Amino acid sequence: MPRAITVTKVVHALAGTIALLTIFVFWISTAVTELFASSSTIAELKMVIPWGFLWLVPALAITGGSGLQMAKGRRSRIIASKKRRMPIVAGVRLLILIPAALFLSVKAHSGAFDAAFYAVQAIELIAGASNILLLAASLKDGLKISGRFQRFVKQDGASPG
Repeated sequence: MPRAITVTKVVHALAGTIALLTIFVFWISTAVTELFASSSTIAELKMVIPWGFLWLVPALAITGGSGLQMAKGRRSRIIASKKRRMPIVAGVRLLILIPAALFLSVKAHSGAFDAAFYAVQAIELIAGASNILLLAASLKDGLKISGRFQRFVKQDGASPG
């Protein structure tokens, strides 16, 4: 019998999806503009990204809070994995990604595309990729907990992995 869908589950799924997609869009936009766009386009993107924090930070906070609420009193290997991942995701975000985005925005605004800019850009891309992978792993685990991952695998015919 399927588990009941609660408001907390819906909010958690929605906020987590918004957070993951936002970070993914930031990362892809940065990679594409760095490879193929002009300096002015790079500068525009770097000045826009911090505005995305207005929905990213609350989405991540809501995801974390609702996840903790849903995990309260539950013990499983999957939940333990999700709980171990989240401090890493938060730490990378707070200690690397947000400061890097603000630094890059200031540098881009002043047109200073120097070695410091590109060093921080490289760090930001690596940290962003790690956050995407960790959040995607948590999404996959959440789908496993809900039973949706197994249903998807059965319909697709692929093996889980």
